[in-house]
Amino acid sequence: MSAHESRDAAVSAPDGGEPARVSDSSTQMTFAAQELRLMSALVVILGLGLFLALPFVLSIGSVVFLPLVTALILTIVLSPLADKLASWGLPNVLASFLSLLLLCAIMMLALGLILQPAVALFDQLPQVVDQVSKRFSELRANFHWIASANEQIAQITGHTGREVVLASPSVFEQLAFATPSVVLETLLTFLMTFFMVEARVRLRRHLMLDRSDFGSSIKAARVIREVQDRVAAYILTVTFINAGVGVIVALGAWALGVDAPVMWGGLAALLNFLPYIGPLAMTAVLALYGVGTAETALLGIIPAAAYLGLHTVESNVVTPSILGARFTMNPVVILIALSYFSWIWGVFGALLSVPILLTLTAFFDHVGRPNLIGFIFGEPLFIGNPQTTEPAEET
Repeated sequence: MSAHESRDAAVSAPDGGEPARVSDSSTQMTFAAQELRLMSALVVILGLGLFLALPFVLSIGSVVFLPLVTALILTIVLSPLADKLASWGLPNVLASFLSLLLLCAIMMLALGLILQPAVALFDQLPQVVDQVSKRFSELRANFHWIASANEQIAQITGHTGREVVLASPSVFEQLAFATPSVVLETLLTFLMTFFMVEARVRLRRHLMLDRSDFGSSIKAARVIREVQDRVAAYILTVTFINAGVGVIVALGAWALGVDAPVMWGGLAALLNFLPYIGPLAMTAVLALYGVGTAETALLGIIPAAAYLGLHTVESNVVTPSILGARFTMNPVVILIALSYFSWIWGVFGALLSVPILLTLTAFFDHVGRPNLIGFIFGEPLFIGNPQTTEPAEET
């Protein structure tokens, strides 16, 4: 066989089909796709393991991690205010301290509006509990046939319904044990917040000037700016909306003759930071207090019904129209984040859940979101390009 015939046999298939090089290239592409999918599967498994193991680590180390995460969120919120104060000619340290001092003053004012009337109403708690018990006893008397049916079922099945009472620490004992930890975490939070806010200028300069690649510096600066602007705008907007809800609730409580209307307004504004769960808790508290203080159960339900109507208008009309689509998040994802961080850090985790979720959303908008659903059906784990602000060059 001549050299020319040997070259043709190597290039062409025996039956005159596709060249061997095309077949080798297709085999390499298939192997690369399988390798990529294997690596993506490993990434998903590692991410799932981290998601399941992270709560135990964060919960055990809550004294360190909770102040750190809270300080990061507060730094994102206070940085624009510190920048504004610094633009007026104030030194960076003084601007950072004043922004933190303003936050502390607002928090102390809000707690004072809620706690001081609550202490005054604490003496009425036994009477309210007795009245609520009477209302429920009357309601249970109207459905006595249900209790009779339960007793008959218990006699048939042989269950006696014994109660087991476990001794638990009193409220004052729990407060005594929790106070040192709360004070320590609060001090750590404010200290870390101050130093993070004060170091924001050096951080920006480090990201911009200490990178070998100018493109990566620009991208890092954009990510930080986008996260800061989105989270700060969301928290400030929601704060103003919740303050408006608190004012309306206080005026409504005053018009209905409810005691301590300012306390109810402040409590409504504070609980409105917890999506779904906060308004439900506020409705339940208003209903119980109204039933325990009003002459009839029907009159006692009126404050709770009025608040529920206000919340329906606020959550479905006012808030979406002000925040817009930029801050729209899946309710299922919000509830998952709420339960996830509540499981780890309790009430503080619930308050931090939405800011943390918004921060992660803004971050993944730039670096790319994992395509978990599509990955199950054979698609790549990461598809599309991360969000950019520069238009693509025309070809």
